[in-house]
Amino acid sequence: MTAPRDGIAALAAQMAAHGTERDAPVRAVMALLGDRWTTLILLVLGMGAWRHAELKRVLAQLSAEQAISQRVLTLKLRTLERDGFVARSVTGDVPPRVSYTLTALGQGLLAQAQGLIGWIQEQSGPIRAARARFDADA
Repeated sequence: MTAPRDGIAALAAQMAAHGTERDAPVRAVMALLGDRWTTLILLVLGMGAWRHAELKRVLAQLSAEQAISQRVLTLKLRTLERDGFVARSVTGDVPPRVSYTLTALGQGLLAQAQGLIGWIQEQSGPIRAARARFDADA
């Protein structure tokens, strides 16, 4: 069993090189992609610029969850903006118009997320079969 142990050492070194703290990008971005709203927000913003109220409405239409709250949407957008995935632009109009769009970094993240989504969709049959086997045995 030396091969798995060698793999553990390599994995530990890789994790140490890229950060193991809670706010490390590798941990934070993976957590974002796994939350209830971020991936859907990225998918919608991938279509272009959206104002806050429009984005909130579209997310409610597309989501199987209840409508996203104003507060949660604002927090998600701020987090995505902080990490450089989303750009917030404000016009000089009165009242100011605020819109959100993906940055180049955000478009790259979206492309990776879409690849993962595609793989999951392709594997949905085997995943459902595995669940059925597990549930039958439980």
